[in-house]
Amino acid sequence: MRPAAPEALASLFDPCSVAVVGASANPAKWGYWLASGALAGRARRSVHLVNQRGGGLDGLPFLPDLGSLPTVPEQVVVAVPPPQVRSVVVEGLAAGARCFTVITSGGADPAEERELAALVTAHGGRLLGPNCMGVVDTTTELRLSWGDFPSGSVGLVSQSGNLALEIGRLLARAGEGFSRFVSLGNQRDIDAADALDALIAHEPTRVLAAYVEDFRDGRRLARTLAAARAAGKPVLLLTIGRGEASGRAAASHTGALVSARAVVESVCRDTGALLLDSAGELVDTAVLLTAGGERLGRFRSRPAEAATPLRVAVVGDSGGQGALAADALAARGLDVPVLDEPTRTTVSAHLPGRAGCGNPVDLAGAGEADLRNYARITRALLDAGDTDATVLTGYFGDYATANPAQTRQECEVARELGEAAQRAGRLLVVHTMARDTPALTVLREHGVPVYERIEQAATALTQAARQARATPQPPPALPRHPSATPVTDGEYETVRAMLAAHGLDFPEAEFVTDADSAVDAARRRVGYPLVLKAMGLAHKTEAGGVALGIADEAGLRAAFARMSAATGARRYAVERMAAHPHAVELIVGVRYDPAFGPVAMVGLGGVTAELLADTALALAPLTPARARELLLSLRHAPLLTGWRGAPAVDLDAAADALCAIARAAVEHPELTELEVNPLLVHPGGALALDAHGVLS
Repeated sequence: MRPAAPEALASLFDPCSVAVVGASANPAKWGYWLASGALAGRARRSVHLVNQRGGGLDGLPFLPDLGSLPTVPEQVVVAVPPPQVRSVVVEGLAAGARCFTVITSGGADPAEERELAALVTAHGGRLLGPNCMGVVDTTTELRLSWGDFPSGSVGLVSQSGNLALEIGRLLARAGEGFSRFVSLGNQRDIDAADALDALIAHEPTRVLAAYVEDFRDGRRLARTLAAARAAGKPVLLLTIGRGEASGRAAASHTGALVSARAVVESVCRDTGALLLDSAGELVDTAVLLTAGGERLGRFRSRPAEAATPLRVAVVGDSGGQGALAADALAARGLDVPVLDEPTRTTVSAHLPGRAGCGNPVDLAGAGEADLRNYARITRALLDAGDTDATVLTGYFGDYATANPAQTRQECEVARELGEAAQRAGRLLVVHTMARDTPALTVLREHGVPVYERIEQAATALTQAARQARATPQPPPALPRHPSATPVTDGEYETVRAMLAAHGLDFPEAEFVTDADSAVDAARRRVGYPLVLKAMGLAHKTEAGGVALGIADEAGLRAAFARMSAATGARRYAVERMAAHPHAVELIVGVRYDPAFGPVAMVGLGGVTAELLADTALALAPLTPARARELLLSLRHAPLLTGWRGAPAVDLDAAADALCAIARAAVEHPELTELEVNPLLVHPGGALALDAHGVLS
């Protein structure tokens, strides 16, 4: 009798009974692999195979339809031609099934697929797919897919079947595998957030991995990512779009600076997920995290004021390999510090006189003289506490290949290495030129990750350090109701009034249509020096639509004439010139992302905003504390905090301005983009000098 599954998708991962519709005895067909995979779990559940043409597989006859089944199928796997999918689902619902895995691809448009999912959910069921590769749970003997899925502790959710197979093969070579695999397909019902939620609740799953192209409800997925990190389960994410260029750069600087990829990067940063670049990087990181990621606890708990990089000790039986390992680690931002004097003294006792022991440690033949020196020296480095992790690089693991008589001793040393890391509570990583030797098997069995290339080890350590230091925060909630007075255009005059109502400060200004009105506004209200701006232009400066520092009436009339001829604008802003010593120009924008909703951006602004591309992003709305974090995360943040003796700008005022802009955007969803550029921040406050929006 199966134990009760704790999560909502129990019928997907551990059904009492499975029916495969479209079963086949032909190994060239999908129906064969689904049927044979289902039969492999017969000791745990009842299996029914359906094919109206008859036949059988492994002694089990094919039944003509779902109505012929002797018991209710809890999960139905659908692998029939597209025109037959709906009728099979209807028949399955009538038979009492409540979970459907639809392998079939093509033939149905999105509306038909959504209707199919609605039909299933209306009956209290769930649907995986359509157009998916199936589902695997190695902990419940469920294999409803094609391909090999080695057992392990990595849960994978993927919109690509072939990528899942690649990840599986790489995991197997590294001595790891899957706890669960979910092929999402078109996500008409069960989506990435659903599947990841189930993996969080699944005790045998230690690391969550996902390949997602369509984020659907991005904020819901972000909440799941934060929940996984809070539960102590790292999430490793792959997606597409690193080369994507914004298609709306002409509408605003924000459109050019806030790409879909940048949004995903910011969400991962804030939720504690790791956004990676390849299947290989994902596997390398997963191997380290499943083997001993919890041993970075001391590094994680180091006080924020002492947040130095991960410190790594390197020990090798080759001076060249040790030096290259140190370079690879340092190139990725890790610290390879000089060891403390007591540690060097302890280590040197096991080394020949010519060996180096400062870090990296060079065995200089000590390993060949006595294999146990590997364990003695590594144990000394792990126990000393000078570093957070130790990398053993070189030949170890391959001695028995050249001399089988050393197999037993090399395996004993491997066991000692693993036990030393466990006792010390610190991470040991092995880079070796060997592959699949008995000693490496022993290392993996004792929680020591093993890599064939030093750059794999260095990258995995870097990512593990990032994950350990992450402080996840769930995405902010959006207001239930937008503003009762939506803006009707994105022009400066309209957007300025809306932002001012949200508490953003602007210089004194008046909007006019002719030169005489401009002169009158300057005399009555604005004063000199002033700025003249042409309205209705996306990039005013480039179009000749901005004149600065106008000192008198003659200058204003001349500027008006030039600007009118150059731009043909019908309306102009006459605005007080803002000049503050030690001011810094920022750009603040909010862009509506189809998956994640409003995304706030801050960066170095003015006309060089796109050139510098120094930006930080977060889901809107913002709290003052979050806004400060964004400001201080910029590469040019020293300009804000007092560069070369200059006074710091008013960070509280700058953060309040960011919050006001983000709040305005959230309350006005009719704007797909909202931008203030520049926002002039200075020691006395923050002042918006220009703003515009883009209507949906």
